[in-house]
Amino acid sequence: MTIGTEIERLFALEGRVALVTGSAQGLGLVMARSLARCGAKVYLNGRDGDRLAAVRDVLAGEGLAIGIAPFDVLDADASLEAIDDIVATEGKIDILINNAGPRLRRAIDDIDADGFAMMMEAHVAAPFRLARAAAEAMKPGGWGRIVMLSSAAAVRGAAGDAAYTAAKGGVSAMTRALAAEYGAFGITCNALIPGRFMTESNAGSTRGAGGVLGRSGDPDEIAAAAIFLCSPGASFVTASALTVDGGVSNCY
Repeated sequence: MTIGTEIERLFALEGRVALVTGSAQGLGLVMARSLARCGAKVYLNGRDGDRLAAVRDVLAGEGLAIGIAPFDVLDADASLEAIDDIVATEGKIDILINNAGPRLRRAIDDIDADGFAMMMEAHVAAPFRLARAAAEAMKPGGWGRIVMLSSAAAVRGAAGDAAYTAAKGGVSAMTRALAAEYGAFGITCNALIPGRFMTESNAGSTRGAGGVLGRSGDPDEIAAAAIFLCSPGASFVTASALTVDGGVSNCY
């Protein structure tokens, strides 16, 4: 076997089934497309079924295997039903990327109980439900990849972002707990910590840009990290946080 084919094997995802939440646009869409390019059948998720169908058609036109799973991650019943539907259709689910989640940029005195609870529900409780349901479906196959989207905010506090910071800190801690729970079943759980990427939601904003590279990230630059954590090549990587932020978190 040549070096080239060995590397391809390490990162190949043929025959794998993936769900990426919040993947109608932004980093979620980039990660979904990248997994599909590596051979996975990828289910896009979002609340707008028509929009998802349009994105699916574009990706299918690129020759990629794409399905859609329209549901709101805040809807517990719909989330669990979506996992069941994917398993019923495909016979399994191998990869879950918990990407969906809003941000609440408010001064701490302006964050009410409902706003704080919503952030914890969206970033901690909802991914927990999905991860637990997906892991149960992964166990029989003895293989699975769960990737949680944390944030540089989990390791660096900032004024005006307390609820999001608390929620993403919970994501990072939960990642380690899930890894401990599911490791015996061949399921890894890791976190991606992206910095500022030039996505639709960040258009026109410069907050958080920079780092030692002096710029924001291009969305395509998250793809390699996501593929790695979901790949056979990351079989001995679990309970880890992979920072993709141009050095913002770790350099001054």
